[in-house]
Amino acid sequence: MRFGIGVPTATEGMMYPVPYAGIEDAVRLATEAEALGYDSVWGNDHVSTQGYVRRAYDQPPSFFDPLTYLAFVAAVTERIRLATCVLVLPFRHPVLVAKQAATLDQLSGGRFVLGVGVGAYREEFEAMWPERALHRGHYVDESVEALSLLLSDRTATYTGDVVAFDDVESFPKPVQKPLPILSGGNSRATRRRAGRYCNGWLPACLTPAEYRDGLTEIQEETMRASRSLDGFEAAIQVAVSIDSTHEVAVERFRSSRIYSHLMSLSDSTMQGRLADDLEDRNLVGTPDAVCEKVSRYAEAGVCTLAGLLFATDTVEATLDAMSMFAEEVVDLWTP
Repeated sequence: MRFGIGVPTATEGMMYPVPYAGIEDAVRLATEAEALGYDSVWGNDHVSTQGYVRRAYDQPPSFFDPLTYLAFVAAVTERIRLATCVLVLPFRHPVLVAKQAATLDQLSGGRFVLGVGVGAYREEFEAMWPERALHRGHYVDESVEALSLLLSDRTATYTGDVVAFDDVESFPKPVQKPLPILSGGNSRATRRRAGRYCNGWLPACLTPAEYRDGLTEIQEETMRASRSLDGFEAAIQVAVSIDSTHEVAVERFRSSRIYSHLMSLSDSTMQGRLADDLEDRNLVGTPDAVCEKVSRYAEAGVCTLAGLLFATDTVEATLDAMSMFAEEVVDLWTP
């Protein structure tokens, strides 16, 4: 099992209060993650403040571009993987994404992981393209298929329904062959995309049983597409709240901005998954209980607990939680 930290590229107002972390703190969290033995850092992607966040805070949150941030982190770290969780492809043209991804992989010596998705909040896309009608899932399907060509072939031409380019020669290529592309999201379309085009799957807050069922579905999809699951990264993003007693851990989780954020996704990522207690879908409880839950995820096929978000309100509290989790959980799974 590998463990990755969710870094605050665009988490203020959603998973954390406003203000939470300036750019220096965001970089510090990444370097501390490497020092504590975490495998990876995962940056999310937002371009404009969501309506529910604007209603909650008078001060706007700081949202940093994840690719620029990760490029800087590459220069101040040595081994930790640098990942997006997730890059919202409908914000960008795949030719540009391919150039940025290859450059970041080159800068980091082969440490970049490209998690992609449609974006949880359609309002951001509509703010960017108020007159553009686009099926975001279809755009992501074609973009991922196009990215595979751009990142591997000498020249690439692609003609789809919504994505098209001709005779693009994009060099240098990534260090990694292939560059890991993970399909982010919980929907059926995300699993189909993972099986047909991607090197991994990155949903959020699924139970181990749900995850196992999803992997089975992906395996069936890869067989239909005559692909292999060799090298496939089975990842999941969850929140963390650990304490010496279960009651305190649950109370901290339920009073956190992360809990409110998950509730805001009732019509998108978490649709149909909020009837159960959310702590059952996250790492909430005593150290022993959390370790047991990690074991159940491992048995379900998960190999990376990615973009872990800690139920805290300040950077210092997050650093303390990261250290405790590393000692109580990560170290038990690290050779």
